[in-house]
Amino acid sequence: MDLRIDGFDYRRVPVAPDVALNVAVGGSGSPVVLLHGFPQTHLMWRHVAADLAADHTVICPDLRGYGASDKPVDPDGTGYAKRTMAADVVAVARELGHQRFALAGHDRGALVAIRAGLDHPDAVTHLASLDVLPTLDMWDVMHGVSAAVGFHLYLMAQPPGLPERLIGNSPDEFFGHFLDIWTRDPAAIPAEVRAAYLAASRAAVPSIVADYRASAGVDVEHDRADRAAGNRLGMPVTVLQQDWGAALGFDAAGRWRQWADNLVHRTVTCGHFMAEEAPGEVVKEFRELLGR
Repeated sequence: MDLRIDGFDYRRVPVAPDVALNVAVGGSGSPVVLLHGFPQTHLMWRHVAADLAADHTVICPDLRGYGASDKPVDPDGTGYAKRTMAADVVAVARELGHQRFALAGHDRGALVAIRAGLDHPDAVTHLASLDVLPTLDMWDVMHGVSAAVGFHLYLMAQPPGLPERLIGNSPDEFFGHFLDIWTRDPAAIPAEVRAAYLAASRAAVPSIVADYRASAGVDVEHDRADRAAGNRLGMPVTVLQQDWGAALGFDAAGRWRQWADNLVHRTVTCGHFMAEEAPGEVVKEFRELLGR
């Protein structure tokens, strides 16, 4: 299903040998790059992107392995490292003529955005993260029976073969499960958008699993190296997060303060898909961030 963000132009942007991303571009002004989460595509930003395009150049790619972007095989386990995917984002911006840009990500896209901020501090001017913790902290806080909410993290961390077969046998049920349980307002994801997300995910099972598998391996290594070296996010950072820190027994804002010097941490009351459930609140916070 070829749904698009109204008023945006679409193009394929090369980011690496034999890898190009599907990218929606709209508006004019200082650039803002928006990265989607799981199990979604760039379409999750349709409300936020349309608003920001009034005075910004808004760039919405499908991440490598998702949506209509290329889905390279991952023989050595690094093809979907957040470091690799962050380099894709910087390459997209530069291909479109932007050496510096603001960056926001939701869920998986937020992990890519965090890595881009750590690896490319001269390129990322402002950073927003929606409803995740940095990878190292995510694994640290998952323990005991409360970790059952993240069962998919452990499933897709397994060696190649079993996760792909299990998910591939019932992809709509698997991906649809998260669209259902993570949404407080089902109307926020209309039937046609839901169908587009399921179709895109159904066609990307190996690459989605590879993305998650990297977060249980190479991504943790990269975070540990940054933590040991004292590397931090020096740009203004805004974090929007549900109150699942309290539910799981940790201080989410405290975790974030270990990574960001200039931090605004907000707790929101909508579901996980906040750019679709509360786009006005997200835009308000983004505009406040861009003014810092």
